[in-house]
Amino acid sequence: MSRIVRMAMRPDRASADAGVAIRAAAKLNLSLAVLARRSDGFHDIESLMVPVDLHDIVCVRPARTPGIHLSVRFGGQLAGPRGAALARDVPMDDSNLVVHAVRLLAAEAGIDPSLDIELVKAIPSGAGLGGGSSDAAAVLRAAATAWGIDWPAERLATIGAAIGSDVPWFFAGGPAIARGRGERVEPVPALVPLAAVIACPAVGLSTAAVYGRCTPDAGQRGMALRLAGALAAGGLASALPFMHNALEEPARRLCPDVDLLLAALARAGAVAPRLTGSGSACFALTRTVAEARGLAARVAAKGAAAGGRWPAVFVVRLAQPGRPVAVAV
Repeated sequence: MSRIVRMAMRPDRASADAGVAIRAAAKLNLSLAVLARRSDGFHDIESLMVPVDLHDIVCVRPARTPGIHLSVRFGGQLAGPRGAALARDVPMDDSNLVVHAVRLLAAEAGIDPSLDIELVKAIPSGAGLGGGSSDAAAVLRAAATAWGIDWPAERLATIGAAIGSDVPWFFAGGPAIARGRGERVEPVPALVPLAAVIACPAVGLSTAAVYGRCTPDAGQRGMALRLAGALAAGGLASALPFMHNALEEPARRLCPDVDLLLAALARAGAVAPRLTGSGSACFALTRTVAEARGLAARVAAKGAAAGGRWPAVFVVRLAQPGRPVAVAV
C-alpha cells in the first residue's frame, strides 16, 4: 500500500516516535568532469561533491502486515503553494529507490521484509541535488538498524552501488570526490566553511538525457582534487577557476529555464553560479549565511518577476567531515 500527501510541516518534525528516522542530505557538485563514455552505458566522471543541510527524512518502523509500505509527505518549501511544482516525480512503487534499497538489503540479509517507510521530501526531484540517492542511503542505514543488522557502512555502500551510481557517496560522511561511474569515493580534508544559494526551476531534467548530450573531456581529470585543495586552503576566490560542470551546456540546451536562472543569479550578484549534477537546480557559493540570504532574496524576486520560473530558493550551509550526511533525528 502506498499513499502520498502534501503537508506544511518542518522536515525534522516527521513522525518518528516509534522506529528509526534518518536525515538524508542533499548534495552539490562543486565540480563535475565527464571523462569518457563507458561500454556499459555509463560515463566515467570525476566530481567534488559536498553535502548541505537541506534534507529529506526517512523513517522506518516494523509493519503490522507483511511487505514494504511506503508513504510520502512533502515538507519545507515543497509543502507550500509556490513549491507545489517541485513536488514531482516521487514513485510510489518498487521504482522508488527507498523501496528498491530495502528489498536489496532484505535479500542480502536473508530477511522477509516487513516494514513501514515514511518519506518526508524537502529536496526537489529532477534537480541534480541527489535526493533519491540520499534517501536510498538513509533507508539502508535505517532499515539495518531496525532489523539489527550490524554491518559496516562499506557493506551498505556496496549494496547502494547496485541502486544508483552516487548512492555510495552518501556514506562518505562529508565532502568527497566521486570517480568511476560515481561509486569510487575518496573523502577530502575539511573545506573552508561556506554557505550557498540553491534555486530550482519548475521544470526538472532527466539525468540520462543530459548525459546523452554531453561531450566527454579527459583533459578535465584532476580538477576536482585541485578544487578541493583550493577550498581547503580557505580561498573561495582561488577555487572559482576549478569549478566546472560538463553537464551545464547540455542542460542549458535542454531546459531554457536553466539558462535564464544562471543569468539571473549572475545579475543578482552571484559569483560563478553553476548547475549542480545534471540539473535543473543551480547554485552559487557565498562566504557567509548572511551573504547567502541577501542573494537568495534577490534571486527569489527575479524569479517572481519572471512568472515563478524558479519557485524555490534555498539558503544552505555546506557540511564538513565529522558532520554525517545521514544522521539520526
